[in-house]
Amino acid sequence: MQTIFLQAAPDGGMLPQLLMFGAIILVFYFFMIRPQQKKAKDQKKFREELTKGMQVVTIGGLHGRLTAVNEDTVEIEVDKGMRLVFDKSAISLEATAKVQ
Repeated sequence: MQTIFLQAAPDGGMLPQLLMFGAIILVFYFFMIRPQQKKAKDQKKFREELTKGMQVVTIGGLHGRLTAVNEDTVEIEVDKGMRLVFDKSAISLEATAKVQ
């Protein structure tokens, strides 16, 4: 009894595999990398536009009003007369509700 092994001929070589790999890279770029870059750019722009009197929230969740904006730091009033100094990078977003 003889055994015969048949091997299918390659359909297109490596071209379809390379195209699929390229498509996966494009999907990662447009759905993961690009939105993160846009968010980082928007966050940097927001931090550059901080002005005295803005209501903000820090990345730790502290709400307050900006009383001073320096080159790398900001001063936040969190209660009547209580002021704290934070790095500008610690400011997360602008608060819409008024802090009392």
